[in-house]
Amino acid sequence: MIPEGHHIGQGWRAALAMLAFGVTALVIYGLFSSGFGRLPRAAVPTPAPAPRQVEPAPGTEPDRPAAAAAAHPGPVRAAGPGALWVVSDGFWLTYLPEGLARGGGRVTATAARATFGTASRLVEVQVEHGTVATDWGAYRRRITVLDARATTVRGRPAMVGRHPGGGRVIAWLERPGTGAWIRVSDSLSSELVAIAASVKAPVGD
Repeated sequence: MIPEGHHIGQGWRAALAMLAFGVTALVIYGLFSSGFGRLPRAAVPTPAPAPRQVEPAPGTEPDRPAAAAAAHPGPVRAAGPGALWVVSDGFWLTYLPEGLARGGGRVTATAARATFGTASRLVEVQVEHGTVATDWGAYRRRITVLDARATTVRGRPAMVGRHPGGGRVIAWLERPGTGAWIRVSDSLSSELVAIAASVKAPVGD
């Protein structure tokens, strides 16, 4: 026989179990509601914004190194500062008076000549290679310069004076085996030294 009160005891136990379950559910809900177990906001990495690319303005080009232009001079006159006027491979000018256009030129195995401007505003440049310019004494005897006086061009021995055909001329030994001279019309005589000083010849410079 089942004693009296047995069913009552089972009811209490069931009620206590339900109460414990409810309390446990409330505790768990409270913990998660309070943020327990979540990462702090500072610990969550925020992706950095992607860098913006600035487009060049219409009609402009990105900057190019000046050395690239100097290393590969072209035969066409460039515009603006740093322009190059090529006389021959490895020999060019970086300065000419304004308004002078290339008038002609000739390149052979031993010499190169270029002219700029007209008869009234003329710049003529010649570079010579080989035995004619083995040293300064030999090259100086080859070039006719009237009323010559000694000077230097970028540290090289030189002479300056009048050209037999008119105008002013300066001649110098660029290096053993290479000589050069520049002639200008009388109207550009004040520019002669500046033009010679602007010469670029990579070997030996």
